[in-house]
Amino acid sequence: MTDRIEYVPPKVWTWDQESGGTFANINRPIAGATHDKELPVGKHPLQLYSLGTPNGQKVTIMLEELLALGYGGAEYDAWLIRIGEGDQFSSGFVEVNPNSKIPALLDRSEPTPTRVFESGAILMYLAEKFGAFLPTDRLARAETLSWLFWQMGSAPFLGGGFGHFYAYAPTKQEYPINRYAMEVKRQLDVLDRQLADNEFVAGADYTIADMAIWPWYGGLVKGWQYEAAEFLSVQDYKNVVRWADQVFARPAVARGRKVNRTSGIPSSQLHERHDASDFDTRTQDKLMGEENSAL
Repeated sequence: MTDRIEYVPPKVWTWDQESGGTFANINRPIAGATHDKELPVGKHPLQLYSLGTPNGQKVTIMLEELLALGYGGAEYDAWLIRIGEGDQFSSGFVEVNPNSKIPALLDRSEPTPTRVFESGAILMYLAEKFGAFLPTDRLARAETLSWLFWQMGSAPFLGGGFGHFYAYAPTKQEYPINRYAMEVKRQLDVLDRQLADNEFVAGADYTIADMAIWPWYGGLVKGWQYEAAEFLSVQDYKNVVRWADQVFARPAVARGRKVNRTSGIPSSQLHERHDASDFDTRTQDKLMGEENSAL
C-alpha cells in the first residue's frame, strides 16, 4: 500500500508555476528575447558566445585543435554567456541563436557575417571551412557523421533525462532515475563496443565525432558529470575509459575545456578567451592573485 497520489495530467497544460530544481528560473515555454542588449565583438574572425558546459566545450576544443594545426583563421574571441543569469535571452544573443542555447558562433570573415548555432552544426561548419577533422572519403565521412548525430540524439537522455532527475530535480524519484540510468548505460555499452575495435569513435582518426562525444561521455567516465560515476559503474566500460583518457591528454582538449568555464578549481577557468596567451595570464587563479595583490 502507498499513500502516494498519482498525477493526473490536465486536458490542457498551462504554465502556472516554475518546474522546480536547478535552472528552474531560466526554463520557460516561450522563445524570444527578454531584454535588449547587444553582444560584444572582438578582433578575431570568429566570435563565440558560450559557456563551458559539455556542449560549449565541443566548439572550444575544435577551435583549439584547429589553431594547434596552424589554421590562423580559426582565431576566436570567446565571450561568456551566463545562462543562470539569462544572458541567452538578450536581444543580441537571440539574433545569433533564436533557440537561446549555447554555443552560438558568428563568423565575421565571410562577406556576410554568418551565424551558426547548435553545437553539431558548428562542428560541421568549422570542419568544412578549414578542411579538417572530417574525412573526405565518403565511407569515412558517413561513419563520422553517423557518430556525430548519434551524440546529438543520445545526449538529451544523459543530460536532460538522467542528469536532471539524478542531480537537479527538486526531489529524487525512482522511476525516472531508473529509466534514464538504464538508457545511459545502454549508450555507454554502444560506445564501449565501438571503441573495442577502434582507436577513436569513427575509426583510426580523431574527428569531430570525438570532439562532440567526449565532453559528455568522456566527462561522465572521468567522474565530472553529475557525481554519478560510481552509480553508473563507469569503470566497467574499459574502452570508453581508455579513449576518454587518450583524448584528454591532447593539449588542445585541455585548453578547450577551460574556455568559458565558471566552475572547478580557479586554474581551470578561463572565463573569456581573446588570445592564446590568456591561458597563461587570464585564468581565474591569476586574476584572483592580481586582485589580492591590489588589496
